[in-house]
Amino acid sequence: MDNYFERARELAPELVKTRRTIHQNPEIGMDVPKTSKYVFDQLVQLGYEPRYIGGTGVTATVGRPGKTILLRGDMDALPINEESGLPFASQNPGAAHCCGHDLHTAMLLGAAKLLKENEAQLKGTVKFMFQPGEEVLMGARAMLDDGILETPQVDAAMGIHVNSMVPCGALIVFHGPTSASSDSFTITVHGKGCHGSRPYEGIDPIAIICHIHTALQQLQARELEAGEIGVVTVGSLHAGTVNNAIPSEAVMKGTIRTFNGEVRDMLRKRIPEICENIAKAFRGTAEVEFASRYAIPMVCDETVASQVRDSLTQIFPPQQVRYLAKKFPGAEDFSFVADKVPTSFVVLGASIGPDAIYGQHHAKVQFNEKCLPVGAAAYAQAAAQWLENNQ
Repeated sequence: MDNYFERARELAPELVKTRRTIHQNPEIGMDVPKTSKYVFDQLVQLGYEPRYIGGTGVTATVGRPGKTILLRGDMDALPINEESGLPFASQNPGAAHCCGHDLHTAMLLGAAKLLKENEAQLKGTVKFMFQPGEEVLMGARAMLDDGILETPQVDAAMGIHVNSMVPCGALIVFHGPTSASSDSFTITVHGKGCHGSRPYEGIDPIAIICHIHTALQQLQARELEAGEIGVVTVGSLHAGTVNNAIPSEAVMKGTIRTFNGEVRDMLRKRIPEICENIAKAFRGTAEVEFASRYAIPMVCDETVASQVRDSLTQIFPPQQVRYLAKKFPGAEDFSFVADKVPTSFVVLGASIGPDAIYGQHHAKVQFNEKCLPVGAAAYAQAAAQWLENNQ
């Protein structure tokens, strides 16, 4: 293919139609049966033999035996009531594509068409990963557990994510540490309830949990090396129901974010130690529970990232493609794939213009559909060129 972008622009009306169909019918979490069936059927129409994997995930391959590169697009929406005012807004109350995964799915289907049209020229295999459950940080792990990186074995991977605040069409190729881990925790402190006028008869869990909150902030200040990031944020604290009684229990919920796996392990070890010992010092007890939904830090491979950057500059102006070593504190469950195989992660600008004031996860966010051909071509070009370079 001389230029995947030229062909992708011809497919623009088709890409828009696909995106709007998915946008109007959002599904959340791991259970996205209608979306995955739509993707499955579209792939069949393109001549693929797709299969379901990891629940409602979908995969298919194109090319010939050789090295294999995986392309990932997530399909799930957010539990939000859409307020964009668009004529093709969500028809499902309580669910909306406010993170742009509808664009990812449409772009990856577009890439599947581009690559199928040029299958004879591919120097290896491209494997597609249409993933549910990114927002709940469970979809990638489910597909990995079900063998997405096997048969054929995947040698490299690439993902794209749109951004409503980045100029439309801009491509940012990340390398090195990219996204943070995400762990949620619940701390439950047990004391002894009593009347507020006689605190000496009880054990105050509110006092204990306040000491715990203060101590947790010392982890970053006193236990991490300078330059390391280990954010411990508490976003919820509940105890008691009346003003004149000490409750028997207090509950605090929060999140951990870091770019270093060793720091993550240390924090997950130290938080229970701190909670249990502070509670004991004040005659109470404390329990710490970490949620099963989590993400590890994502580190993008320098070699694959540079190859992706170079391939994109073959079909896009060099000034349109940026190569960036920057960390962002959000979590991305594509990190589980990056932990297994060399991976590149690309941000695609999808701003509607100077009037864009709403970011991802806002009920009023809008995305510029002019980015769709750029994303489809970027997927196809990066995959085809990587196979060409790694025969």
